[in-house]
Amino acid sequence: MSIAEGLLPEFEQEMTSTRRLLERVPSDKARWKPHPKSFALGHLAQLVARMPGWIPRMLRGTSLDLAEGPGYSFETTETLLAEFDRNVAEAKQAIGRSSDADYTVPWSLKHGDQVIFTAPRGVVVRQTISHLVHHRGQLTVYLRLVDVPLPPIYGPTADERSFG
Repeated sequence: MSIAEGLLPEFEQEMTSTRRLLERVPSDKARWKPHPKSFALGHLAQLVARMPGWIPRMLRGTSLDLAEGPGYSFETTETLLAEFDRNVAEAKQAIGRSSDADYTVPWSLKHGDQVIFTAPRGVVVRQTISHLVHHRGQLTVYLRLVDVPLPPIYGPTADERSFG
């Protein structure tokens, strides 16, 4: 089994759960924060919507420069879902077209001229999926705090007793 064949089912499962959560983000609460030092709900949702789009860039290139990022804005849930869906489709296509050799290529995260770290693409892609799942977990807490019922992710929630 190739790396891509092993990675795709997990990626698809995680993105299905993530989409169900993003669907519930209330656009009218985008500026809400649980704490002054926290991300706004809308920015966290935007990050979660964008993160799958990092994977094709990782598999096609050898670096990402954070200084060139678009920054955060407040978008409607519908806009975030469209961005998420586009990013997931592009990531699935990039993973599906990748070879095992692609995952050994060194990849760097940069901020301008500063290299933050370099690791094989395989490590970085896996870390990105884990990083996205981490932020999805934060999003569940934010949604709970604004009284939005949570969908099942790995099993039933207090709000929905089904498995999804």
